[in-house]
Amino acid sequence: MLRRKARRDQGGDDPLDAAQERRVRAVLALGGVPQTDLPDGVQQVRLRLLERAAKGYEAPRDVSAWAAVVASNLAMDWHRAKRRQERLGERLASLRQLEHPSGEDTSVLSLAVAQGLDELPDSQRQVLVLRFYADLPVRSIADELGIPEGTVKSRLHTAVRALRARLHEDEVV
Repeated sequence: MLRRKARRDQGGDDPLDAAQERRVRAVLALGGVPQTDLPDGVQQVRLRLLERAAKGYEAPRDVSAWAAVVASNLAMDWHRAKRRQERLGERLASLRQLEHPSGEDTSVLSLAVAQGLDELPDSQRQVLVLRFYADLPVRSIADELGIPEGTVKSRLHTAVRALRARLHEDEVV
């Protein structure tokens, strides 16, 4: 009670009390979220409660129950994201197992492409890898990442243009 009052005095009004926070942590943990990700999950619940207030919605009748449901949904989202990452890892591993032609030219090109990929922003590198290495269609990439198809196309265009410029700069192609 004193902590909450002290937070209010400092201007940091916490929408979750200690008991609600413990309940959220428990729901997340029971939902399979690793211990290291629990603080982020609690923050997400706080954020959603604050966003709800900022949009002018009434506070939930039972904040503790509402927070538990949100925590449960976050746990499910965490598992979906984990499965998506595992599938992507499996696809990339299977690509590595394919035999590639050997030779100095291929090695130089591979190294240059890898360096070019490293220099791309994460969002561009992600769609480029999914499109050209995992051979996923634009629609599937959009669905998997939860972004519009136009965004995928825009990121692909920008990434390909940047990678092409990099390869020409290095006189690889």
